[in-house]
Amino acid sequence: MITRVRSITAVCVLGAALAACGAPQTPRPARPAPSATSVAPSKPPTLAPGPAGVTPVFMNGPRGEDKTVALTFDADMTADQGPRAAAGERFDNPGLIAALRELDVPATVFMTGRWAEEYPGQARGIGRDPLFEVANHSYSHYAFTADCYGLPTVSEDRMRADVERAYAAFRKAGVPDAMPYFRFPGGCHDRRALKALTPAGVTAVQWDVVSGDAFATDADAVARQVLDGVRPGSVVVMHCTRSAAPTTERAVRTIVPELRRQGFRFVKVSELIGAARDRR
Repeated sequence: MITRVRSITAVCVLGAALAACGAPQTPRPARPAPSATSVAPSKPPTLAPGPAGVTPVFMNGPRGEDKTVALTFDADMTADQGPRAAAGERFDNPGLIAALRELDVPATVFMTGRWAEEYPGQARGIGRDPLFEVANHSYSHYAFTADCYGLPTVSEDRMRADVERAYAAFRKAGVPDAMPYFRFPGGCHDRRALKALTPAGVTAVQWDVVSGDAFATDADAVARQVLDGVRPGSVVVMHCTRSAAPTTERAVRTIVPELRRQGFRFVKVSELIGAARDRR
């Protein structure tokens, strides 16, 4: 994806280029099967609706002494880009996903429904790995506002349906517990879009650190940009695709040990949202 800074109610970053992520899952301990005496899992934390009941927007966690940071990766595929995949273009990055597992880094993957349809095995592997959580990045990766990096747009009356269609695609692919978090394509949103998604019951998730990894050729520069921007509670937006973000794995292999050296702990977005909600 193309990553640039802009403002449409909040910072908008991702461009129209594809990005995707996924890799064959390496063996990991299976989740224990629920028993009759198991306690039902609690619902994922969300934020309360904003003024007039509009969809809440989350940017970062608390800026306290708890040095947590969430790495997020967008698995994008627009609804009309199937021919590119059919022609052999690959939008996954097995090395990146393998690196996250090797480094034992929890992460949140914002996935489009179209991507889950194209790569159901990879979507299932990510969704069933307790190291990761899958969140919603729309079905089509069409923009929810006009003038969003050249992306096609989804009409207001189809916005909620587009989000719900993505969840349906996740279920069909075998993702068991997609989170009630939504990232706008391109990061572009306005009050109209937030209001349209209120019935979906999602928390919109943005970010406060731009990695600059899209189309980057210098992994060290990407790593420096992240390391310079991270603060306690940060949400970092990154990409995972061999074609549009070829340096991300190398950058992650620099970012992770350095942030750990600085005392940071990697968490999923859900933990940051829970911490933010508990402080309200």
